[in-house]
Amino acid sequence: MTQPRVLVVDDEPASVGLLRITLGQEFEVHVATGGDAALALLAEHPDMAVAVVDQRMPGMTGTEVLRRTSGTHPHLVRIILTGYSDIEALIAAVNEGRVYRYLTKPWNRDELVATVRQAAELHDLTVANVRMQAELAAANARLRVENAGLQREARGKYRFADLVGTSAALRRMLDLVERAVLTDTTVLVTGETGTGKELVARAIHYNGLRRDRAFVTENCGAIASDLLSSELFGHKRGAFTGALEDRKGLFETAQGGTLFLDEIGDCPAELQTRLLRVLDQREIRRVGDTKPIPVDVRIITATHRDLEREAEAGAFRRDLYYRLSVFTIVTPPLRERKEDIPLIATRALERLNGVYERGVTGFTPEALARLAAYDFPGNVRELQNEVERAYALADRDACITPDLLSPRYAALDPLAPEAGHTLRAALDRAEAEHIREILRRNGGHQGRTAEMLGISRRGLIDKLNKYGLR
Repeated sequence: MTQPRVLVVDDEPASVGLLRITLGQEFEVHVATGGDAALALLAEHPDMAVAVVDQRMPGMTGTEVLRRTSGTHPHLVRIILTGYSDIEALIAAVNEGRVYRYLTKPWNRDELVATVRQAAELHDLTVANVRMQAELAAANARLRVENAGLQREARGKYRFADLVGTSAALRRMLDLVERAVLTDTTVLVTGETGTGKELVARAIHYNGLRRDRAFVTENCGAIASDLLSSELFGHKRGAFTGALEDRKGLFETAQGGTLFLDEIGDCPAELQTRLLRVLDQREIRRVGDTKPIPVDVRIITATHRDLEREAEAGAFRRDLYYRLSVFTIVTPPLRERKEDIPLIATRALERLNGVYERGVTGFTPEALARLAAYDFPGNVRELQNEVERAYALADRDACITPDLLSPRYAALDPLAPEAGHTLRAALDRAEAEHIREILRRNGGHQGRTAEMLGISRRGLIDKLNKYGLR
């Protein structure tokens, strides 16, 4: 390891020589016989660790030398040697932080070496701490940049545009979502499994007043009831077997942001009481603790159950239901918005192409008609899973055809009106085939295709999206 650099300053050559010999066994010693020479050496060696300076020197005192280095060498550890009785000036310098310690002449060899050794260790610790602080500041800056990027990504990911469709049912729901964004009220999202309740909750958060704070989720039906209280409210050490330390709950984790409680209908009765207290008092108590902790959290809940009916039957706390349902949004099932199925399927296909880059070009009209004929009891989630399955079976740069769909779609009656063979569906298929042929003739050039079809380029793009031809 490199020896620490020590500067010795004394106007007496004999004293300088003795100091060099005494300290030279452990340190790299630099010597000067006056203040100006000392300042020049410090300018030449900015990493000097310790300065041992005689107080009484002609032209410039030791404390003056050290005062003039306080700005240029902030980490230099300063020691004063004095053989005179100017203790008051030295004490003032010590109190001002310019001098680490002073030693009287004639100095004791062991005391001098020990003091310089301690000073060198202090210098190393100070420099290491400054370096760590700089690294921490840089890391925090990177985290702020990354966090801002993640927030932008999240806001982009959960835009209203991701709630895909043009149906009247979806437009009614989106109107409520847009209104919920403008306030900080408690929201209850109800609807069948797979209708996008969490997506609605995320859209509200990432477009709302708390968009720059945490969005924390918990599924009340996915965790044992005896653990759910600890998960939500945290616990004190020793509150129960295995509670080895204090632990924050999700309410504290979501402080300033949004806590989304999915499947709130599965919440046990005891926890319903605690949730009601949080909504009323805006404070929590950790399990095993009596100290209240204030919380500032927006609560959004979701359920596939009919909570109003369960509240009337006594299966769910009526007062809690009223507090949760201040603003209720119902996510419509896919069977009530079948006209959105082609758009949802096309969007799912675009995302898969973005991940796997296989260039699957879309769906044939027959494939879309079969998808649109199905009731999808699993709703949007089931449709997305079906598109992913068909995508895995499709050839690169080819369309998804009916034979790539699951057997349940093949069993649909192709002549039944509900299977997409109404006059409107037949006209749509004819239009899709015509557009596909003109697009093929023009080598995929959208401008020339739109011109030949006699429509605007924007109109062509809308039809390409509608029929899954992109």
